[in-house]
Amino acid sequence: MSVIEDIAAASRRAQPHIVLSEGDDPRIIEAAQRAQADKLARITLIGTTQVEGVDTIDPSTSAKTDAYTDAYFELRKHKGTSLDAARQTVTSPLAFAAMMVRQGDADGTIGGAVETTTNVVRTALQIIGKDPSVDTVSSYFLMLLDGTRPIVFADCGLVIQPSAAELASIATASANSLTAMTGLEPKVAMLSFSTKGSVPQGAHESLGRIAEAIALVKERAPDLPIDGELQFDAAIVPAVAERKAPGSPVAGEANVFVFPSLSAGNIGYKIAQRIGGATALGPILQGLAKPANDLSRGCSVEDVYQMIAITGAQTAE
Repeated sequence: MSVIEDIAAASRRAQPHIVLSEGDDPRIIEAAQRAQADKLARITLIGTTQVEGVDTIDPSTSAKTDAYTDAYFELRKHKGTSLDAARQTVTSPLAFAAMMVRQGDADGTIGGAVETTTNVVRTALQIIGKDPSVDTVSSYFLMLLDGTRPIVFADCGLVIQPSAAELASIATASANSLTAMTGLEPKVAMLSFSTKGSVPQGAHESLGRIAEAIALVKERAPDLPIDGELQFDAAIVPAVAERKAPGSPVAGEANVFVFPSLSAGNIGYKIAQRIGGATALGPILQGLAKPANDLSRGCSVEDVYQMIAITGAQTAE
């Protein structure tokens, strides 16, 4: 089976309940009907459009709204949120869907076909919250080279200028995500414009951050194969690795690529996708207490369907 078929199979085994916050969007509706017909998940749409074969909830009339309002008020009253403001927030589709996940009425949620990434991520962080075992919420793309070979690019969508500690967290989370999604053993490359000191460390601040991040990962996860700093060619091409990084435990064989900044990661994944022909699945959020994922506002029905499968597979992790 292909990678996405494997992910879909994992979602079917988990039989999750996934709530889609933008249930009036035609792309969301079509993907929801297809996903439910294919038994990827049980789907609930948030909106006012009644859809054949799929449950729909309107927050303005739902029997859950009062309880969600009270729960959100308790969650945010230390920030000065009033009961009236809590109700106003909870009746927004994005927040209502997140409250369903927080309160255990759904296993995961997806938004972003209409809402911005900023709103999707902020709502997930405020309501669902961070996994207490993870230092940094980040994102990754599952890249399929030649349509089949899976690798991870991180962070390409969330953390703008990660500190050394954040880079370390992104590296370990991304390694875990690769294994959870594909079953592969991770080999992590910390990417740079330099390979193993080919540029003096003092030449740019990112080199110091990368070195510190690697030290942190080795301290926290000593069995995780990780190396850097590595240029991309040294990280992925064995012949180049032999010349630039002989003896490296990951060079030439890396399958998790951690970029030093969001700008580098975002540019990198788009080049791989648009020129290299790689399939880019994501961005997939990692580090939340329960799964919540973001869509592009330019997403297709297929994009939504695949993200339902990914979110469903995350519930089984």
